[in-house]
Amino acid sequence: MQQARIRLSSTQLPALKAVCEQIESVCKNQGIRKLGPIPLPTKKLRVPVMKAPSGQGTSTWAKFEMRIHKRLFEITANERSMHLIMKIQIPESVLVEIELM
Repeated sequence: MQQARIRLSSTQLPALKAVCEQIESVCKNQGIRKLGPIPLPTKKLRVPVMKAPSGQGTSTWAKFEMRIHKRLFEITANERSMHLIMKIQIPESVLVEIELM
């Protein structure tokens, strides 16, 4: 049995939740011991932009924000189970990092 740490991150929360549910269903069907999904702190990227295109006039700002949501799984699995987890359909908006220990 090998240990795996799976980190998921995405700007779209529904896509991230869907991938988490797929990993949970594979773990449940295979009888794998898992910890997670553990929510990690959400990174907020804020960009203030001046509303006036020329920079003249009143100083009014528009603020845009992008949130990066993260989840963590720790799984104890054999090679067959890990192969099933790696076959999961993952959208392009979700970044997956798998670390074997």
